[in-house]
Amino acid sequence: MEWVWFVSISFHFFYFYSMIRYFAQIQYLGTNYSGWQFQPNATTIQQVLEFQLNKLLRKETKIMGCGRTDSGVHASMFYFHFDHEDILENQFLFKLNLMLPVDIVAVEIRNVNDDAHARFDAISRSYKYFIHKHKNPFNQGQSYYYPFLFKNDLAKLNEVAQVLLEYKDFFPFCKSNTDVKTTICDLTESFWDISDDQLVYSISADRFLRGMVRLIVGCCINVALGKITINDVKNAIEKGQRLKKDLSVPAEGLFLTNVSYPTSIYKVGIDPYIY
Repeated sequence: MEWVWFVSISFHFFYFYSMIRYFAQIQYLGTNYSGWQFQPNATTIQQVLEFQLNKLLRKETKIMGCGRTDSGVHASMFYFHFDHEDILENQFLFKLNLMLPVDIVAVEIRNVNDDAHARFDAISRSYKYFIHKHKNPFNQGQSYYYPFLFKNDLAKLNEVAQVLLEYKDFFPFCKSNTDVKTTICDLTESFWDISDDQLVYSISADRFLRGMVRLIVGCCINVALGKITINDVKNAIEKGQRLKKDLSVPAEGLFLTNVSYPTSIYKVGIDPYIY
């Protein structure tokens, strides 16, 4: 009996530690989803992926995302990790994409170290926010149609964007009632590309607060519209207070565009699965 117990324990110990960890890179349009994270009574990106992975791998498979995009937000680069006991077949990505809806695509899967984590190992994330001037059916759901903004002082947009790089604590740009331990973020990029018919805001940091990018874009817009001043923005950040007028722009214009990891998390000498 003791021998059977030892064999059983040894088997489960070996099974647990023989799991292979995979990082999957995906892209999605968030228009039809209530964000990334699983929610009861709502369709989310995570829910759809887990449902199809369960069928393809023939077992319950939990996944961990690199972050949480809100309802309607898109991602041209997003990562999640999952564990599986076997080496994936060569046609795995092809089969997964056949099963996924047209607005979600799996781009690449890579073997990573057993302790690699899609969320906690990310060293940088980047977002872009798109605003267009002219009504365009091909921008529907993927850019914010706001023609009135183009009549104002667009140079103010970059003035605010550059000011943000001087600070680390972004309390004014965190959604209220959010349970976070710190509002400190290390911004490395913050700028606007301005043309006659399109505005694109780019921002990169080690981490982001919930709703942060949409509130920052709204802040830049309010300065350009003359509703608040750059000094108002500075005072709010320095005092850790909400802006007297804040604006969270619609989700439709926001894309997560890049997530970076240290190369040390990837298994050496193993080719990625590429779609």
